[in-house]
Amino acid sequence: MSMVENAKTSAQSANPPVLLRHDEAGIAWLTLNRPAQRNALSAELMSALQTEIDAIAGVKSIKVVVIAGAGSAFCAGHDLRELRANPGRQSYEAVFQQCSRLMLSLVKLPKPVIAEVHGVATAAGCQLVATCDLAVASEEARFATPGVNIGLFCSTPMVALTRAIGRKPAMEMLLTGDLISAERARELGLVSRVVPASRLEPEVTALARQIVAKSALTLKIGKEAFYRQAELSLAEAYAYASEVMTRNMLARDAEEGIDAFLEKRPPKWEDR
Repeated sequence: MSMVENAKTSAQSANPPVLLRHDEAGIAWLTLNRPAQRNALSAELMSALQTEIDAIAGVKSIKVVVIAGAGSAFCAGHDLRELRANPGRQSYEAVFQQCSRLMLSLVKLPKPVIAEVHGVATAAGCQLVATCDLAVASEEARFATPGVNIGLFCSTPMVALTRAIGRKPAMEMLLTGDLISAERARELGLVSRVVPASRLEPEVTALARQIVAKSALTLKIGKEAFYRQAELSLAEAYAYASEVMTRNMLARDAEEGIDAFLEKRPPKWEDR
């Protein structure tokens, strides 16, 4: 595995990697590892995350990806010190384009991605949560798009946020910069589950394992169709979804799954 060091060993090393990865039972765990900076998305961290996502896309044994954060926060957004250390249009464009490519890669990844959220998820950190397919938050987690408070409107986080929650609550978050609670984030649809902090990792693990038990081919087909149909008109979405279901029905796993259901036995997936 690449960057496969456990968190304890990493924390003790002189130059710990900015991203940790370990794979277990079909799940790839990616941990943002800049705890002193509250896991702010530096160019190095985004590059490391992009590398891992690109690599995981081609690994058949990985069915689910979990993104978590080390230390007291999930992710505090872009690294503002790094941004101000390299002023100028070209460097700013490079950072925001890099971030946008990363978010698109998460959406296009043919495997579900779960955000495991504790502490704060603000600005691009909130964008990361909104981009993930699912998100489980601990009760003390907080979310915000606070760029407006420092004169930098959260325009790129807005793209993911407005696709995850309603327009008016999204606009309120964007215009006020206020933190919202984990429970409010669940009400809005930004996260799917809220659990006590002590139950966060076990809850995410159980959810990931439940998804791992499904056909990888079916997960790939379903995730791609979910995002594509959302951008179509109602009639176009039904036409597209009908074509997808027809193609899905012709897959070996659909035949096996239906037969297993009718025969009251567990399915044996072949991922084809």
